[in-house]
Order: sequence, then C-alpha cells, then structure tokens
Amino acid sequence: MALHFEQAEFDSRRDRLVIEMAERKLDAMLLFAQESMYWLTGYDTFGFCFFQCLVVKADGSMVLLTRSADLRQARHTSTIENIVLWTDRHDANPAADLRNLLNDLDLLGARIGVEYDTHGLTGRNTRLLDEQLQTFGKIEDASDLVSRLRLFKSEAEIKKVKRAAKLGDEALDAALPLIKQGGDEAAILAAMQGAVLAGGGDYPANEFIIGSGEDALLCRYKAGRRKLNKNDQLTLEWAGVYHHYHAAMMQTVLTGKVSKRHQELFDAARDALTAVQKAMMPGNTFGDVFDAHARVMEAHGLTKHRLNACGYSLGARFSPSWMDPQMFYAGNSEPIAPGMTLFAHMIIMDSESGNAMCLGRTYLTTDEAPEPLSRYGLDLITR
Repeated sequence: MALHFEQAEFDSRRDRLVIEMAERKLDAMLLFAQESMYWLTGYDTFGFCFFQCLVVKADGSMVLLTRSADLRQARHTSTIENIVLWTDRHDANPAADLRNLLNDLDLLGARIGVEYDTHGLTGRNTRLLDEQLQTFGKIEDASDLVSRLRLFKSEAEIKKVKRAAKLGDEALDAALPLIKQGGDEAAILAAMQGAVLAGGGDYPANEFIIGSGEDALLCRYKAGRRKLNKNDQLTLEWAGVYHHYHAAMMQTVLTGKVSKRHQELFDAARDALTAVQKAMMPGNTFGDVFDAHARVMEAHGLTKHRLNACGYSLGARFSPSWMDPQMFYAGNSEPIAPGMTLFAHMIIMDSESGNAMCLGRTYLTTDEAPEPLSRYGLDLITR
C-alpha cells in the first residue's frame, strides 16, 4: 500500500469529518471530489473524470463505488477496504448502482449530504444522481463540508507544502538562466516542470502559465511558444507540487531595460503584496485581504487594470485546477486562522500600454504574521 501519511493522520481526518457530519445531522456523505477522497483516505487517481463516489456513513465507515480500472488503484493507494464496482456497458447508469448501494447500507430515508460543487460530478451525472435520490432520502448540498476541513492543514500536511515550496523555488532557479534575448519559452517551461519532477515532485493540477510579449498579459495557459526579445516581459505562474500539495508562485520577469511603466507597475504590485501580507492575520477575513490589495491598487491608479480576486487557499488538488474554493475577493467573510496555506497574487494587466506585472507567493498563516514559503523576496527580477 502506497500511503503518504500515517494511519493516525487519516484517523484524525475521519474523526473531524464525523464530528462535522453530526453537527449538520447528516447520516451519510457522498463524496465526489477527488481531493476529498485523497484527503480522507489517500486514494489517488484521475479516474474521477468518470462516475465514482465515496460513501461515508455517520459512524465513519466508508464504501467506494468506482469502475474496474480503479479497483487496484484504490486498493494500492488508499485506506479504503470496501470497494464496489459499477460495470461499464451501453446505457450504464452508475447513479442507479449508487442508489442500490445506499439501500444496502440501510440509508433509505436518511439525511444525506452531497458534494455537488466539484469537477468529479458532471452535469449529466448530477441529473442521473438527482433522479435516483429524489425519493430516496433527504438530500442536501454539503459541497463545503470537506473543503473547509481541508482549509486547515495538519503538521504532516505543512511538511508536504514546504517541500512543494522548495520545488517551486528550484523551478525558478532552473528558469532564470534561460530568460534572456533569444530565450525559448519551450525551454523555460521544460526546465521548470523538469525541476519539479526531478526533485521528486508531481505534475500540477493545472498547467504552468507562461507568456511573453503580448501573451504576458494572460493569466491562463495557452498553446504556442515564442522566443524572447531584447526588451521583453515574461509572466510565469507555476507551483511546486509534492504528493499533490501545491505551493504556487507568480512573477513577471523583464529582459533588457526596465521601462518607467514597468517600474510603476512593479512598485504597485510589491506595495499591494506587502499590504496583503500584513492583512493575512487572525482577526481579519479573506475579504479584508482583498480590500488591502484593492486599496493599494486604487492609490496607484490601477483599479481598472487589476483583477477582482487576488488569491486563494492551496492544498492537495487534482485537475483541472490547483485553486481551492476559499478565495480573496470582496465580502468573503471566511476568517484567517493559523495553519492555512494561502497564495496571494498581485496581477496587473495594463492593456492600454501593453505592459504586465505580476507578483505572487504562497504563505503559511500563523498566530501572527504569515510565513512566506519561498526563499525569493519581493524583488523585480530583470535579466
């Protein structure tokens, strides 16, 4: 069995889930999010793109319903002992198999929480699920239950995140010598991803973002590569990843001479991230963190060039995104508390001048000021 945590760690997570279920008066949870299954049991697969569900009863017992392709995967990577298969066939309806399983588990008429808000449950499968369960029991959306438990990291998880952060730094180490006039985005990207994998890390839950020239103003991955000019801008967003735990970073690197506008944008990004660090403390909320960012951007006259969110929680995540649901945006009342790993990104895209400037780091929250997890400071990087 290939587990990345001790059994006691998984037992503690199960106990936290059972307590939360009792508080919400749930008799069972239907988990469809792969990160929930991984957090609770260690189960590690990309088979969640098909229908699969981990049923957790109020007493902490679990049953996984999955396909034959993931039977051995579940046995080898998780603590799950009871695994039931649904069969791939024409007109298969795995939701009906799930209903039968729930009936066998004596859950008819029970109060059942469902993780709806996940890429592990497609719209079509949701319709099939609801058709089967609408008369089966009392069904409610409990999408936030496990995701909020995962927001608070254990000491064992923090070790994984710090290992991921080290790999993130090593990815930037590998990239910097290649960022110069004539430098190839393809080689830069290969060096960064290679450094993470060579360091014992994993693929990220979404692609590394790389873009130079006009593409530096994009904050999503896109296909196509170019070579850098003498005076160029290169926006990078990447993550060190270890056992699926992510520590993200973001940086716009300049080649050649630094323009006045780039310097202005960098000063704003650095000032905003500094303000965000000060706000990322117990007693404040996720919304307060966003407001700190917004105030600085407004003071620099950049409100129309910033985004409407400036970061989010990180943890063990699976495709298609390494972002956890808890985000820094206006009005988010989620409190900052110790033991969170939070990524703050200052993204400035000035389409009028064609200049980009981004700066982002991952932090570990504490009882006081947050701990930056990168050894790189908040400096403008030029080559």
